[in-house]
Amino acid sequence: MKELEYITPCHFGLESVLKREIGRLGYEISSVEDGRILFKGDSLACARANVNLRSAERVLLKAGEFNASTYDELYEQTRAIPWEDMLPKDAKFWVTKASSVKSTLYSPSDIQRIMKKAMADRMSSAYGVKWMPENGASYPMRVSLKKDRVTIGIDTTGTSLHKRGYRVSPVIAPISETLAAALIMLTPWRAGRILVDPFCGSGTFPIEAAMIAQNIAPGMKRKFLAETWDGILDGKEFTDARAEARAAVKKEFDSDIQGYDIDPKAIRACRENAEAAGVGGLIHFQRREVKELHHPKKYGFIITNPPYGERIEDRENLPALYGELGKAYENLDSWSMYVITAYDEAEAAIGRKASKNRKIYNGMMKTYFYEYAGPKPPKSGGKRP
Repeated sequence: MKELEYITPCHFGLESVLKREIGRLGYEISSVEDGRILFKGDSLACARANVNLRSAERVLLKAGEFNASTYDELYEQTRAIPWEDMLPKDAKFWVTKASSVKSTLYSPSDIQRIMKKAMADRMSSAYGVKWMPENGASYPMRVSLKKDRVTIGIDTTGTSLHKRGYRVSPVIAPISETLAAALIMLTPWRAGRILVDPFCGSGTFPIEAAMIAQNIAPGMKRKFLAETWDGILDGKEFTDARAEARAAVKKEFDSDIQGYDIDPKAIRACRENAEAAGVGGLIHFQRREVKELHHPKKYGFIITNPPYGERIEDRENLPALYGELGKAYENLDSWSMYVITAYDEAEAAIGRKASKNRKIYNGMMKTYFYEYAGPKPPKSGGKRP
């Protein structure tokens, strides 16, 4: 099969997580860059990546890369790409997003307009027509310019990969599914160990943890844009990838995953979302205040995204709220705690300095991922509890 190259964007600061995921799928990493990983694989790799990757935002088929510091260069280099080898005659194509970092060309709208014209001119010439009908399948392009280096990717995903399809409740969620999964995979937590989220909101952390524990592929139940294509990729490869993912689901395993929230509407939403994700029986959701957080067993994990005061009036309550979290954590002997928040006084309010602090960008918002590492559990019969 022909080797292709794919671009997988992710949250800034979590590239190492996505790199490990792609490696576990068996594909060769070609480049690790800020906010994205590039890898090589055949056409089936596209389907497997879309179905299985938990921390990627989408999967782009790399169409071209070149240098351009003027709009004339951008046009000529874009036109030089053999688009007719990738796009059928009736393809609907456009540049859906253009970003520019430290490049001479910085206007997204101008970049989009010029590249669209270059692609249309190339396609018209190659197919011998005056204009392109564009009444077939959609091939949206995403373009990034960094220091005058232009990279073009064709979006194979469509709706972002964080849309797993299980969030059926209208409760607002401050953290995306892809970010939650990546943060969980950044910790030493694994299936069979205790996980509690005392600010569970819509249930994203517990649900993603349960899906990881049961090895449920996040994209197994949804559709992808490339399934509508005819040519370099087709729907059969996605059918095969889903069948492979279904066969890999673990039927039985130990689970102690819990989520608490003070809002009864949030708890109802969590249960509905968990059922939609197929993990309803694996998670215990309960209405409970953070100060009531306790557990009889050792070596558990708190992984949570507490409120961080989006409104000025809410920020007045944050010291007390984070203080309650800190006191509850003190009483959990040997536990580890991981907290993502935009509240920059979190450590002081919790009452102890984190063993590690990582900056993570949640969209355009800078957040902090505080790690409070507990001791490792003792080995017991070759296995850890």
